[in-house]
Amino acid sequence: MCGQAGGSCQNAPMSPQTPAAAPTGTGSYAPYRSDTLVVEHDGPVTVLTINRPERRNAVDSVCADQLREAFVAFDCDETRSVAVLTGAEGTFCAGADLKAVAEGDRRPIPDHGPGPMGPTRLTLSKPVIAAVEGYAVAGGIELALWCDLRVAAEDAVFGVFCRRFGVPLCDLGTVRLPRIVGHGRAMDLILTGRAVAAPEAHSMGLVNRVVPPGEALTTAVALAHQLAALPQVCLRSDRMSALEQWGLTEEEAALGEARRGRDVISSGETLAGAARFAGGAGRGGAAID
Repeated sequence: MCGQAGGSCQNAPMSPQTPAAAPTGTGSYAPYRSDTLVVEHDGPVTVLTINRPERRNAVDSVCADQLREAFVAFDCDETRSVAVLTGAEGTFCAGADLKAVAEGDRRPIPDHGPGPMGPTRLTLSKPVIAAVEGYAVAGGIELALWCDLRVAAEDAVFGVFCRRFGVPLCDLGTVRLPRIVGHGRAMDLILTGRAVAAPEAHSMGLVNRVVPPGEALTTAVALAHQLAALPQVCLRSDRMSALEQWGLTEEEAALGEARRGRDVISSGETLAGAARFAGGAGRGGAAID
């Protein structure tokens, strides 16, 4: 699988450093910059940085297209195992660029196809980690929720700030937030739009790791390398089984888990791991080189 929900390797020729070939905004919108995304590679880890600091890394239609295509390209690249999403200059993402909207930027909200923030309707075959400094609000929290794991600085702030401006959650925020933190907590955030500091976000399960200010990216990249060092067939299979079980009955989910488990064993990865364990590796939970 390569970028489900509207993406494929063949449909991702664009370099993330260039304007989208077919932007979703209207022709009346003139973006103030086209280099909205920085993509870097660190061995098996890809780091994608939203690069619109003048607007708190708020996402316009050009940036949304580039984000989506960059993640499709990551998913199709067999040499990359984990991606890290972050924002430039101390802010993760302030959501949709409302200044761009006022300037004529329009993004459709289709029943099928890309979400307004770009990659949020993609189901990738590999994990993505959010490295959050500063604000992850409105559409920014939806981008963070799309990621598998979230590493946040102690002074990071999450929130549905778009509540104050009549801007709806259209990138699965109303779906993923209840699933991650529970319905009651999600309704608190969705209805009030209040700011949630990283320690509280951690206590409710919204954040997986809290680190000192300025260390979110370093920690997220280190975590990404830890994941990349694990047996990938099994890791990706178990991850996908956990994603697929939403909406299934327990019996259906069990069948899906069993099918995926058989595929992992057939790949030979399980037998190789068993041989390493029999040889003394990883005993007592020790790390495996």
